[in-house]
Amino acid sequence: MQLALRERLLPMFAIGALAASLPLVVHVLFGDVKVSLTGEVHFYSVGFSALAAAAAALGLTVVGARRSDTRTVLVGTAFAVMASLLALHGLSTPGVWFGQNGVVAITGGATLPAGAVILTLSIFPLPRMLQSMRSLLVLQAVLLIMVFGLGISALVWPSLLPAVPAPRSPEAVALLVIGLAAYGQLVLRALRTFLLTQRALDLVVVVGLVWLATALLPALTMDYEQLGWWIGHEVELDGILLVGLAIAVDLARSAQSRPLAGDLSGADLVVAEDIFLGSHVRALTVRLADKDEYTERHTRRVALRAVQVGEALGLSASRLRTLAIGALVHDIGKLSVPDGILKKPGPLDESEYAVVQEHPERGHRLLSELGGFSASVRHLVRDHHERLDGAGYPRGLRADQIDLDTRILTVCDVYDALISKRVYRAAWSHEEAMALLHRETGTAFDARCVAALAQVVAADQPRARPAAAGRQPVAAAVS
Repeated sequence: MQLALRERLLPMFAIGALAASLPLVVHVLFGDVKVSLTGEVHFYSVGFSALAAAAAALGLTVVGARRSDTRTVLVGTAFAVMASLLALHGLSTPGVWFGQNGVVAITGGATLPAGAVILTLSIFPLPRMLQSMRSLLVLQAVLLIMVFGLGISALVWPSLLPAVPAPRSPEAVALLVIGLAAYGQLVLRALRTFLLTQRALDLVVVVGLVWLATALLPALTMDYEQLGWWIGHEVELDGILLVGLAIAVDLARSAQSRPLAGDLSGADLVVAEDIFLGSHVRALTVRLADKDEYTERHTRRVALRAVQVGEALGLSASRLRTLAIGALVHDIGKLSVPDGILKKPGPLDESEYAVVQEHPERGHRLLSELGGFSASVRHLVRDHHERLDGAGYPRGLRADQIDLDTRILTVCDVYDALISKRVYRAAWSHEEAMALLHRETGTAFDARCVAALAQVVAADQPRARPAAAGRQPVAAAVS
């Protein structure tokens, strides 16, 4: 049985925070220790890092090209540029194959910032000329040719490049600021993805990105006589491995979380609940479908709308996850409603409707007995038929007792019930349903939620149908 949300999330956060901060702690404690290591050590250690980055670049590019996934190819391009700069950095190690040169300093300082900047581009729409897979692959090849061409030329003619950026120089500080800003954006995007999925794999990406950002500090503020400079090289390798392996595993799944892009949405959680929300949620949706396909389809549509409205209203990632789970199982109490009532081909009488009204409490009890569902999810299930004026059920809550998440679910639940065809009535049009929600705004429904719902569905609704006379009360319409 799954642990409760908070019980599971806090230990993962603690482990992730400890792992992410460990290299920085080591750097602070031992970074200034004086060492004397040979150029060969640098040559081979950096070479291994270059191979790791190259492997990640090749895998990501091949998979992305096969799937026509431009974001994945862009990530592969970032790793390819990092691999080429690392290869030049190791190749140009003074005292191995070449003497003193500017390539070793520039490539060492530029590797991590360059990779971070390219990775952050995945958040923006690509220019039209780069939207085709062929043009993106050509760009990757051009970047690699430019990096290797300039680097090798500078090794042959050392005067082409000055020995910059020197540690703590203005150039080094500028690169440090750019790199930290870029990695900061990547960490925030990956962290949001983790809060949505709560998967260890996505937390690994967060840790790996923090390690890469940490490796920037010694690379741009220390020299080879300080242990921190060498530790930074190891941390850089480990960060590349963590991020590369985690992204590779994510790509192998049927539904990707795309932690570097940070564009996983609440709707993605609902579409692939077995992967992102857990097998316990999937098991309940399957049981509900076996009981009544209409109810299961209704809950899925409501969940999709609810997370879209939640995103429009700025809910945090963790609250969107809770809303997605709560919406998917909000009608789970109907498992205990007799089929003769649940599937009755006509309006319910008073006694039958009273049985249906018990489903929020029954769903709340079921989730409590099963375990693995947070108090917030259980409250959504119990309270989704409450109304701001206290006329709802089962507890008759009033406005100040109903949180925003529940208000969102309530509005989306009523809207979908109204626009859905039932055996005893035709489906309402979008305009008719929204008109009812607007009329009941402030008494039954929250104005912000109604406005946000109108915003997210306005673009994809069919034209209005003529209003039917004598529409039934909302309570009967959503039973």
